[in-house]
Amino acid sequence: MTAPRDGARLAGAAFASALLLAGCSSGGTGAGSAGRPVAAPAQDVLLRAAAVPGPDPFTASTVRNTVRPSDPPGAPEGRRARELDGATPGLYGGTRAVGSCDVERQVSLLTGDAKKARAFAEASGIPEAGVAAWLRGLTPVVLRVDARVTGHGYRGGRAEAHQAVLQSGTAVLVDQYGSPRVRCAGGNPLRAPGADRGGVYVGVPWDAFDPDHVVVVRPTGAVVTSLVIVNATDRTWIERRTGSDGEADRKPAVEPSCDPDACTLDGSGTPDPDGSGPATPAPSTPDRPAPPEDVPPTPDAPTEPAPEAPDPSTAPAPDPYTDPDTEPLPDPFEEPPVPPDGELPPEELFPSGTVPDGPGTFEAFEG
Repeated sequence: MTAPRDGARLAGAAFASALLLAGCSSGGTGAGSAGRPVAAPAQDVLLRAAAVPGPDPFTASTVRNTVRPSDPPGAPEGRRARELDGATPGLYGGTRAVGSCDVERQVSLLTGDAKKARAFAEASGIPEAGVAAWLRGLTPVVLRVDARVTGHGYRGGRAEAHQAVLQSGTAVLVDQYGSPRVRCAGGNPLRAPGADRGGVYVGVPWDAFDPDHVVVVRPTGAVVTSLVIVNATDRTWIERRTGSDGEADRKPAVEPSCDPDACTLDGSGTPDPDGSGPATPAPSTPDRPAPPEDVPPTPDAPTEPAPEAPDPSTAPAPDPYTDPDTEPLPDPFEEPPVPPDGELPPEELFPSGTVPDGPGTFEAFEG
């Protein structure tokens, strides 16, 4: 009698599951019994410890046994680090003259399996034939922050994307824009995280894990030729040329203004969605510099009032006999000048009679 009862129970469970799936699959906005929309399930964010390969690795680990760099100080109280530029000094660490990953071994492991190489290239956004050259152009370093990324696992001959947080101390290969591109513990391709930064953290958190201080590495706007990282052995600054394995490491020509253990990677200070982030101070206007104490200030020179313009209605009329710009009036009693002998006066040469108008047409040219 037990079998029928168990069969009925399993059938009822299957029916309930079918109803649940039907409610959640109606365009992502299914309604419950009260007409409320059914929320989409939160995306899982896998926690990836630094030394654990994790499930679905592409290759065996290529991490070299290097000294783990110290973590940077936490973000200031009340400020959350959200984004860090890929060229931020102290974002990465490493050991002088030693790469954190064995790049040549990584090349050999991937190129030795054509199916994995194809899946790796598709996930990385590069041509399959260029996998080896692309890997050799990356820079091996170690993360000094917990970073959010899009990781890829290898399953069934394909790369499957997932959201993940990489623990500080994870050995990675970064590109010429400062972005992590390969996780060396499992050869997994890395890309920028999804636009939705939410989700449910899945996995075992490490002791120092703090969701508020997980950062996103923002690629630089232009190609960088070197990265300023922290030397894990003596806590000094190292300048590592991008695309090198550490053999050209040197002291930076211009070191950051703070000590590696004191520099706080507080990011760009991107405010939270509710607008509770740090306020941007208004630009201040510089004060006018005061004169030196031993030099007395120069007194201002007295200013004389400008002369008033004369009123044209009260100004006297110009005297025609004294004003050089005014011609004198002719004397009516003065006799006209006598022309020289043999000449006619002007009024006889040019009589004052009316001169007839000329013809309106030139008849001489007609016909």
